[in-house]
Amino acid sequence: MEYIVQKFGGTSVGTAERIEKVGQIISAWSKQYKVIVTVSAISSYTKSEGTTSKLILAKELAEKHGPYIKVIDEIEELHINTVKELLKDTQILSAATAKIAEIIKKLKSFLSAVEIIHETTPRIEDVIVSTGEKLSAVILSAALNAGGTDAEYIDLSAIVEDNLYKDTGKEYYDYVKRQIAERISRASGVPVLTGFFGYVPEGILKAVGRGYTDLTASLTAAAVSAKELQIWKEVDGIFSADPRKVLNARVLPSVTPAEAAELTYYGSEVIHPFTMEQATGNNIPIRIKNTFNPDGEGTLVDPRPQEVHSHKATAVTAKTGIFVLNINSNRMQKAHGFMHKIFKIFDEHRISIDLISTSEVNVSMTIDKKYNVSKVAKELEEFGTVNIFKDVAIISLIGEGMRNAVGMSHKFFEALAERNINIEMISQGASEINISCVINENHVPEALNEIHRRVLE
Repeated sequence: MEYIVQKFGGTSVGTAERIEKVGQIISAWSKQYKVIVTVSAISSYTKSEGTTSKLILAKELAEKHGPYIKVIDEIEELHINTVKELLKDTQILSAATAKIAEIIKKLKSFLSAVEIIHETTPRIEDVIVSTGEKLSAVILSAALNAGGTDAEYIDLSAIVEDNLYKDTGKEYYDYVKRQIAERISRASGVPVLTGFFGYVPEGILKAVGRGYTDLTASLTAAAVSAKELQIWKEVDGIFSADPRKVLNARVLPSVTPAEAAELTYYGSEVIHPFTMEQATGNNIPIRIKNTFNPDGEGTLVDPRPQEVHSHKATAVTAKTGIFVLNINSNRMQKAHGFMHKIFKIFDEHRISIDLISTSEVNVSMTIDKKYNVSKVAKELEEFGTVNIFKDVAIISLIGEGMRNAVGMSHKFFEALAERNINIEMISQGASEINISCVINENHVPEALNEIHRRVLE
């Protein structure tokens, strides 16, 4: 039997009822494949309400000698109540509640240490934040066993020893994959893996971000040469546009890895970039499916060669919450080292640039508003006049079929002109599968609808 790796998001396991539904999905697939599961921390509806956000809050409170115990007690109560509602078998229930209590006890000891030293090392932060995935994996494995599907909770948090590697390069990930494969080979029933896989140089939040459970799933899929990696979310797949903003947006049956990467970067939050690298880099397809519509086909991110429909775009997307930073100077812009000096400042502040446009006397770039842009602007003033434009968004038209397509840019910009939407900045990637521009954030809904109507329908 071939392997299938399934990753379930936090809202997919947000309640006892949803966990039971996930258990049914896993059980159905396990009749045809060897299923391996990874699961995110329990989340109700939004990230801010989820277990991971509460764990980060508890860490911050501990650093300030605040009431972190209250937050942890709330987390424990939520998970205990969930298993009590979910499990009827007293033996399985007793084992699950005991494991939850053990995990919470360990968490409190780490937070107590944070409270004493008033700071958190990357390693301790990883242990604290990864508690959410441990708790959800315990509950899901218990639910599977209670439902008649043999499953085993597998804690991956110790598979990489501290300081074994100095960076997260190929050697590091190859080691992680070997360790995961070894743990899976010893598992009894369906392995339910924790999303966190041990020591990560610089800390997992800094090195990978909050999508590290997706990365664990992709590393697992690569480790066992899985037939498919399934990312189970709360949507039917990848859409041609945001269905909350564009009424006629449709589910795309398949996209290429390049298209998925562009869509993710420019606002669609499709798949974590590191996930794509590990899975499609090993020729493993990724399928996006809906936990609440398990019979739907979803969207396949297919790394295998496929026919590309020329002169067609795939999707339009919007990335909001950005600034445009403009540097205007009367100095000779082509002077040696000018651009290097500008980028060096961004590098020192660890700031990523989305789009950039240059002319003889002007450099414009877009930056996510999460960064301290005012501090950077101050340092850039030595090169000329610096202006910051807020409340803007990046609109991107994406598609492999756009390569060498004549008139695609015309259709894109004509749609915006039809709605009298002013363009602040234009960029086209060297890959030729992305045309992007910057507009006022207030015009995003009408821009998406008009571009979708003219180009994608």
